[in-house]
Amino acid sequence: MKKRSLSQISDLVAAGLVPADAAPALAPVAEAFRIRLTNAMHTAITGPDDAIARQFLPNTAELTIRPEELHDPIGDATYSPTPGLTHRYPDRVILAATHTCEVYCRFCFRREAVGEEGALPDADLTAALAYIAATPAITEVILTGGDPLVLSPRRLAALMQRLAAIPHVEIVRFHTRVPVVAPARITAEMVRALRARPTTYLVLHTNHAQEITPAAQAALAQLADAGIPLLSQSVLLRGINDDAATLETLFRTLLRHRVTPYYLHHCDLARGTSHFRTTIAAGQAIMAALRGRLSGIGIPTYVLDIPGGFGKVPIGPGYVQPSGDGYQITDWQGRLHSYRDPETP
Repeated sequence: MKKRSLSQISDLVAAGLVPADAAPALAPVAEAFRIRLTNAMHTAITGPDDAIARQFLPNTAELTIRPEELHDPIGDATYSPTPGLTHRYPDRVILAATHTCEVYCRFCFRREAVGEEGALPDADLTAALAYIAATPAITEVILTGGDPLVLSPRRLAALMQRLAAIPHVEIVRFHTRVPVVAPARITAEMVRALRARPTTYLVLHTNHAQEITPAAQAALAQLADAGIPLLSQSVLLRGINDDAATLETLFRTLLRHRVTPYYLHHCDLARGTSHFRTTIAAGQAIMAALRGRLSGIGIPTYVLDIPGGFGKVPIGPGYVQPSGDGYQITDWQGRLHSYRDPETP
């Protein structure tokens, strides 16, 4: 029987994705950080060093741990009032409904927290929902993990019903890779579960147009046809998508499939990920190049999640600089223009 996913070095060797003589060197990587690759992504790999292979296949570079790298780079634990819940901003919380993913990205900022434990235990889920119910400022719940869409439609529908019973929860946002890495999971039953009240948004994590296979396109169409607003978030990754042309292709592909680019994340300081990180200056230059190549609906906000749990901030290129009693404005072609505020009474 064909395995549903590849989760061991031996699986990768048997599938021809890793040379047998490389397995011993990769064993310590597998011991430190989990491996999982779906058949959908295995099929989409075109070569041992392509954009998908680099995201999911282990690399001995992961054994290089830099001093600035952290177990919890975005500070989930710092702002966790109950297990599985992070409350960093006043109006929204992150609920890690499961610790499991369909794939384990080699650059993941939760790479040391995700695993095979499955759904959040019922007692912890009940405590998290009680906290949300007791905090009227919370209007949005972001379901993440892991990946919430690894849960069954039955379990998701039950969770949505419990959230719908909290009057001040207006929006539920799903952060997921499933529509691209395991598109067969997007069934009519799953869509019905997602459409339960309150209002649902789905944020798709994808980093390269190669991931948007015909099966993924069909899954996205099913979600969009059901009226679920689709956004995307991507990570800027060295050697994978760190040039304007590659990101332009990705964002145009997403727009064609009714997905609005939302965030481009600077790669977080997760342990063993330095080989993926660009400089911020390089990211700003890419974003400046995209400004003249894409319409506004195709350009995400380039953000940094400040290490330690201090939240996301936009770090895109600066177009406005103080100059005398006014400003110097840079247009998309790099030309400079003067601007002055109106006089105030």
